[in-house]
Amino acid sequence: MIVDIPEDKDPLMYVWGEMVPGIGVAASKFSMAVYEHTTLGLREFEAARLRIAQVNGCLFCQDWRTERDGQKVEETFADAVEGWRTTRDLDERTRLAAEYAERYAVDHHGLDEGFWTRMKAHYTDKEIVELSMCLGSWLAFGRLNHVLGLDAECVLPSHAVAGQSSR
Repeated sequence: MIVDIPEDKDPLMYVWGEMVPGIGVAASKFSMAVYEHTTLGLREFEAARLRIAQVNGCLFCQDWRTERDGQKVEETFADAVEGWRTTRDLDERTRLAAEYAERYAVDHHGLDEGFWTRMKAHYTDKEIVELSMCLGSWLAFGRLNHVLGLDAECVLPSHAVAGQSSR
């Protein structure tokens, strides 16, 4: 881990809540809002989230699976997302979510008219904005966690409260 964490502190809670409370707490609220207020379908949401996690290299984010109403994506979903270009396991909306996530993270200047034509054929403007905000959250915070080494130590705040641990 890059930053020193007191032994009696949870690394994620300490970095996000105590080290820079004026920023960290607000960032945490934004991060949680993405999960609590999304209107995107679970498969599109998870395809975009997982592709960002794969690009970022965030260990925890790659292992995490969003659950909604007791449902999660299938075990093979992460592999399908990684192979979004060729897999037959993703519908067009889900494939576009994975593609957008990758391009948002590594080639946002290359998002051309052809891409936006395909996106707008499957997503509303509202969904595009929402997905873009989700991508921004995952890119920034997953990368922060990975760069600082928190991804091997972290527990999401909502899970820490429930007493669950990824360790």
